[in-house]
Formats: sequence, C-alpha cells, structure tokens
Amino acid sequence: MRLNPVFLLSATDASHFPTEAKTYGAPEVAFLGRSNVGKSSLINALLGSKEARVSSTPGRTRAINFFALHEVHGGRQKAAPALIFADLPGYGYAKISKSISAEWPQFIEPYLAERETLALCICLVDTNIPPQESDHQLITYLKQIQRPFLVVGTKADRLSNNVLGKNIAALKREHGIEDILPVSSKTSNGIPALWQSIQGVLE
Repeated sequence: MRLNPVFLLSATDASHFPTEAKTYGAPEVAFLGRSNVGKSSLINALLGSKEARVSSTPGRTRAINFFALHEVHGGRQKAAPALIFADLPGYGYAKISKSISAEWPQFIEPYLAERETLALCICLVDTNIPPQESDHQLITYLKQIQRPFLVVGTKADRLSNNVLGKNIAALKREHGIEDILPVSSKTSNGIPALWQSIQGVLE
C-alpha cells in the first residue's frame, strides 16, 4: 500500500484538532518523545518524504502537527485519508521557556486523554543515553490512561550490537516494559517492522 502524506494543520489548542479522523474514520497515530530524540527524522523516514520539519534546535516544535496519509492506487489518490500522523511537541528540554512548558499540558494532555480517534502512541526513547525520567513519566501516564503504545529506540545505528543490546535492556528495566523496537532513520533499520505495527491499527 502506497501512502501519500499531506500536511493538514498545526494545533496549539484542542479546538484546532482536525476533524478528518472522525469524518472518515481514519485512525490517528501520535509520535511523542523528548526534544532532539529524532522524532521528525523518523516520521520522514516512515513517509519517505520531508513533510515533518526537522530542526537543529531542540524544542522548536511547539504545536501538534497533523499529516493525513492517503492511499494511492494506479496514480490516483483516494480522497479519504487511511491514516493520520500527529507529531507532538518534544518535552524535557531545559532551554524551552517556562511559558511554553506551562502551555504544553493545556492541549497535549486533552489530546492524549480524550482524543477518540487516537489509536496508537509511538513513544521515542534515545538508545544512546541512559533512561530518562521524563520518558518514564510519559510511559507511566499512557499506562494509567490505558492508551495503546509502542516504545521505539531511536539512533540505533550509532551503537554496536553489543552496546545497543545492553542499553535496550536498561531501558526496558527502568521503564517497566517488555518490548522496545530499535530503529534508525539513517539506515532504515527497524522502519519496516515499525510500519507493520502502525498498519496493525488499520486492521
């Protein structure tokens, strides 16, 4: 299945959330992670495009950016999206001003807790650094509100298999989870397996 991504909108308030998911019954997949974890790069690797804006400045994404993914058959694009990606603002970066950090829960928490069309949360953790408390808080929160989630370990290409294995074991232990999918936006390792998990929400 070929999917063509189309940028929908940036939302900084619950009233801005797109209606396409509800109108067409398209499941939504949210991407969450600390600033600079490689969220936009991963979304672009999945889409095979540069739809998500990659910034060298951590914490640059301050809104939820929504992308509609339309099936393409025989060169023709279906009007109704098959899937919607939501790119959420990064968290846990000290240089973000307090005013932005204060605004964060006003529309992020309602999105995660109340969004009916949200089918899966992709939680990104950096395999190159020790387990982070902010990641643990997010994973605990998703467990509490009973949101389906998948933990993905980014930047896996930077480590030897031996070190990667040890780091993933530490992340699983600290975050109290059974599975972490290691991926690399650079080499595309793990991207097909991630797509398989995402397409599971379509079924």
